Amino acid sequence: MRRSTLLLLFGLGLWNSQILAQNAPVEAPLGFEEYDPVSTLKVEEHVLTRAKYPFIDVHNHQYRMPDQDLNQLVAQMDSMNMGIMVNLSGRGWTQEWSEGTAHLKGSLANVAKTQPKRLAVFTNLQFKGFGEKGWSERAVQQLEEDVKLGAKGLKIYKSLGFSGIKDDQGKRVPVNDKRLDPVWAKCGALGIPVLIHTADVPSFWDPLDRYNERWLELKTHPGRRRSLNDPIPFDSLIAEQHDIFRKHPKTIFINAHMGWYANNLKKLDSLMQAFPNTYVEIGAVIAELGRQPRAARAFFEKYQDRVLFGKDSWVPAEYNTYFRVLETEDEYFPYHKKYHAFWRMYGLGLPDEVLKKLYYKNALAIIPGLDKSLFPN
Repeated sequence: MRRSTLLLLFGLGLWNSQILAQNAPVEAPLGFEEYDPVSTLKVEEHVLTRAKYPFIDVHNHQYRMPDQDLNQLVAQMDSMNMGIMVNLSGRGWTQEWSEGTAHLKGSLANVAKTQPKRLAVFTNLQFKGFGEKGWSERAVQQLEEDVKLGAKGLKIYKSLGFSGIKDDQGKRVPVNDKRLDPVWAKCGALGIPVLIHTADVPSFWDPLDRYNERWLELKTHPGRRRSLNDPIPFDSLIAEQHDIFRKHPKTIFINAHMGWYANNLKKLDSLMQAFPNTYVEIGAVIAELGRQPRAARAFFEKYQDRVLFGKDSWVPAEYNTYFRVLETEDEYFPYHKKYHAFWRMYGLGLPDEVLKKLYYKNALAIIPGLDKSLFPN
């Protein structure tokens, strides 16, 4: 074949290839949101649907408890070996005093009628009229009455400290506002714990850029993003919380979400030493613990008498992740929400005695009136 013919054929082939390439569909770059690889790692898996021991969930929310089918709720609890659920939303979300009282009474009545051993209720503060003359005295009196009705503790929502709670002058109410001191003191006198949620994940205050570990969560949930002045920096808000721990050593505080220091256990260790009247619960931070299994296990062993089980949002299927992290020694498994934690986790394999304290013994020790007969020794 002549050289000219070969060159012609080569040119035609190259031309056809270019045409095909031009007509081929262009594959868009794969975004981080869509990237969800299936691991090729072959390791043992132990997917747990029930806890090894009956447990007490100290951080739960049931917003319809006055008229809810509590037998159905307890059936769901039974399926995962939950012995007692603590509903922290005793007064609902209202800031009206009378509505809150009606909600609490309805909740307690429904519990007493159907499941008195399996469900406990905490009360809340009504901040309407905060700053007006007599508010502190009224709040203390209401707290005493709620405990007489059957409330087992006080839950403080994260709205305290944020701009959602304002006084009668329209100003933000700090977590350590001195007008709340009589409330914390009364909780200590009544022997009931305060489960308090302050602030949010520290990364919510950081710039929304490629360095922010919570970038995906903030993109999919933009309402969670904070600025330095919304309402104040994270460190300042947390300092307000720590101030009440310091000023009220005779009151037991349960720091929700491990005080947002599950990603910095050395810092949390120092806080546990500084405030011996505090406990922590693990709601919504299990992904932080699961990515540092050795450090987390060491923390749980050191503070085994002051760590409680909590979940927060009531999604029964998500409890499996908690059981797996706490009980097994599984490796490299996913969290149940990618936007919340895109990384893989590892089981802590906690010893039985530590598990028992985490699951029920510690809660029985600080929350009055719970039925101990539901749990082993």
